[in-house]
Order: sequence, then structure tokens, then C-alpha cells
Amino acid sequence: MFQNPICVALDTPDPALAAAMAGRLQGHVGMAKVGMELFYRAGRAGYEQVAAQGVPLFLDLKLHDIPNTVAQGLTSLISLAPAPAIVNVHASGGPAMLEAAARAVDGKAKLIAVTILTSLSDSDIHAAGFDPASDTAQAAVKLAQLSKQSGLDGVVCSPHDIAAIKAACGADFMTVVPGVRPAGADVQDQKRIATPRIARAGGADILVIGRPITQADDPAAAAAAIAASLEE
Repeated sequence: MFQNPICVALDTPDPALAAAMAGRLQGHVGMAKVGMELFYRAGRAGYEQVAAQGVPLFLDLKLHDIPNTVAQGLTSLISLAPAPAIVNVHASGGPAMLEAAARAVDGKAKLIAVTILTSLSDSDIHAAGFDPASDTAQAAVKLAQLSKQSGLDGVVCSPHDIAAIKAACGADFMTVVPGVRPAGADVQDQKRIATPRIARAGGADILVIGRPITQADDPAAAAAAIAASLEE
């Protein structure tokens, strides 16, 4: 796994701003997340501008399409220089898509799958067609099991689902956890959250934290304070 579990979410469409933030946080975070907002605006050049800061990158594009399209997309993504440390797909794409994704990545990056978004509640997943008798945690575990069976390295999951996923898939199955907020921080658009310390104690391998770090007066100090809280 990764020594420093903090992954800062660089949620901006501006690669110069993202690169500057990544540079400021060098040595204070284990990696940085580049998502749709930046990649769809700035593409390969924007990605490489951020990567030049030397922080490993989680390229969070959540691919979800027919197996061949996802496989070809991932082949393109892992050809980036440097290659991302982590790439992801949606677990709900099904076993054929997940297996094609795993073959395409072929160990060149960690491949993880999104289970249930942390912005979703039980009623949200029922409205989307999930079994009315299941809740978000049960759905997340099923999708995590499917991901493991399909050859993936781990999943993106709510802090509330970590224990059940580790029990079902094993301690070495990686859990990348958004919805992490320091005590007293604004929860914003997240519904199922936890503090960094609680999420880490619960088994989270990587903590994805955005605005509590990037919008702080001193982002490096904010990241350092979160890291210190994990050692208490």
C-alpha cells in the first residue's frame, strides 16, 4: 500500500492551480487525485503539468461503458507519462467490463472500482433500481466482491462500508475512501462521512480529502494536522 494515506483531491479545472497545489503539498500528502473537472478541460497536457510536481496521481475518471471501450480507454490512460498510480471504473459496469479493465491495466497501475457514491442514500439507490430490500452497505459489499472476483485491486467506498468490505474481500483488498472530513468541517455534498481518524482506524487504506485541505488558509499545515490526527 502507500506510506502516507492522505490523497488530496485537486478539484479544479485549472491545471496551473492544481499543479501549484500539488507542489505546495509535496511531502505532506501521499498522492493527489485528478478528476473529470481537470482532465476533461486540460487533457494529457494538464495531467502531465500536475504530475511534474512529483506527487503520485490517482486519475479519477470512473470509466463505465462496454468492455472493449473501457479497456481501450484504460490502455490510453496508463500510457500517460508518468502513468497514474491508481485508475478507476464503476463496479456496476459488470463482470465482463471489470475483467476487460483488469486485463488492460495489467498491473501497470492499481485498478479500483467505485461501489456506491458517498453522496447516495438508501432511497437514492432504490430509485436507481437497486434491490429495495438492500441498503447502501449491502450493495457496496456485493459490488466489492464482484470487483475482487474480476481481478481488481480494490474499491472506492464510504467510510461506513470499510469493515464489511474488508470482512468480505480480505484485509489486503484496497479501500479508497472519500467522504472524509475533519471534525467540524462542512460536510458539503457528502452524506455518508467520517473523520480521518475514524476512517483510518476502520481500515481505510487511502483517505481522499479535498476542500478541507485545498481551501484552508495553509493547505500544507492542514494536511500535516490531519496526518498528525491519525497518529493520536
